[in-house]
Amino acid sequence: MTGRRILVIDDDAAMRDSLAFLLDVNGFCVATYETAIEFLDEVASGPADCIVSDIRMPGMSGLELLRKLKADRVGCPVVLITGHGDVSLAVEAMKAGAVDFIEKPFQDEGLLRAINSALEAKPADDAAKRQAEARLADLSSRERDVLQGLLAGKINKVIAHDLGISPRTVEVYRANLMAKTDVRSMSELMRIAITAGL
Repeated sequence: MTGRRILVIDDDAAMRDSLAFLLDVNGFCVATYETAIEFLDEVASGPADCIVSDIRMPGMSGLELLRKLKADRVGCPVVLITGHGDVSLAVEAMKAGAVDFIEKPFQDEGLLRAINSALEAKPADDAAKRQAEARLADLSSRERDVLQGLLAGKINKVIAHDLGISPRTVEVYRANLMAKTDVRSMSELMRIAITAGL
């Protein structure tokens, strides 16, 4: 894993320095950028193995950057980080092609795990789709209804209203979804659902 090149984009200088230090001590080559525009101006300076970008930045957001990279057919995996995470933003990021979505403050191990997973990730193929479908196979119809609501970016209260159940019941179904699919985060659940084609 040593020597893999990670590009970090974050308008917060302290966060950039912290990420650069964390990645450097874990054997990665790191380059940092204050804005997505600065990153795009210099991206031709060499290949990258993974991009870690904040979502909310002045000028171009991390989500806009992700869409531009996809449109330009840049195949490098992207991990998005945010201090203002919500489910709808996570879904939007995953649909746009982010390999992971992490909320600040995060544990160092969580970010390193996301980067290592991104470095090992292969584009979704038939086998990945079948595997994702298998992980969702044991869901009840009501759990699938809640998952569809989450994929649509709805909050618990709205999902509860749509399904005629209480917000507390939606929370129980969400916990069931996490347990049955054996995921540690909502972004991981969203990734499985999107890979399965829901």
